[in-house]
Amino acid sequence: MTPVGARGSSDLVVAMTGASGAAYALRLIQVLGGLGRTIHFSLSPSAAEVLREETSRQADLEQFDRATFGDLSPGRLVYHHYQDFMAGIASGSFPTAGMVIVPCSMSTMGAIASGMSTNLITRAADVHIKERRKLILVPRETPLSLIHLENMLKVTQAGAVVLPAMPGWYHRPSRLDDLVDFIVARICDQLGIPNCLMRRWGDDVPCDPHDEAVRDSQRGLDESTPERSGEDRRDG
Repeated sequence: MTPVGARGSSDLVVAMTGASGAAYALRLIQVLGGLGRTIHFSLSPSAAEVLREETSRQADLEQFDRATFGDLSPGRLVYHHYQDFMAGIASGSFPTAGMVIVPCSMSTMGAIASGMSTNLITRAADVHIKERRKLILVPRETPLSLIHLENMLKVTQAGAVVLPAMPGWYHRPSRLDDLVDFIVARICDQLGIPNCLMRRWGDDVPCDPHDEAVRDSQRGLDESTPERSGEDRRDG
C-alpha cells in the first residue's frame, strides 16, 4: 500500500503569469510531460493574453483545453483555475516536488514577496515557501527598478530561487529553440531533473540531445511563433 504522504510527491506545479516569455512555459510543460511527470498547471488572465500575442495559442480559462499545450498523455496536465482556492495545491498538505512560475510577472513577484495570496498562483507559491519546498521564479523584465530588485531579494531570503530568463551563448545557439532550451534546462537542473537540453560549459564530449527522451517532447513547440517583445502585464 502506498503511504498517504507519498501521494503526488513527485508532482510539480507550473504557473504562467503576465510577463513576456510564454515559449519558456510551453517548452517546460512539454519536457516535464515527456518525462512522465504530472503537472498541476494554472495561468492568470494576463498570461493567457501574452500566450495569444506571442504564440497565437488560445487558452480559455473557463473551458480549458489541454491540447493548447501540446500532445500530453491524459492526466499529465492537471488544470486549476487561478481563482480556485479549493485546489489541492493551495494547501501544504498536498505534497509536491516543487513549483515554477514561468514567466513570473513583477506584480506576481511583488505579491509573493509581500506574502499576499491574491489568487491560486500566489497562494501556491506561499505554500511552497512555508513548506520549505523548491520555488523557482522566472522573471522576464528589463530594466529592473529598485522595487523589482528588493522584491527579488525578499523572495530569495525567504527561500525561493530567482532564475531570470537570461539565456547564455557559450553553447553557440543557432535557433530560437536553443535559447528557450537553455532556460528550461536550468529550471530542470534546479528541480533535480536530469536533462540533455543544452551543451554544458566544460563538456568535452557533450551529450546529444537528439538521442534523449526529452527531445521527444518537442512536439508542438515548433508551431509556436517567435517571442515578441512585450512588457509586464501589471495585474499578474
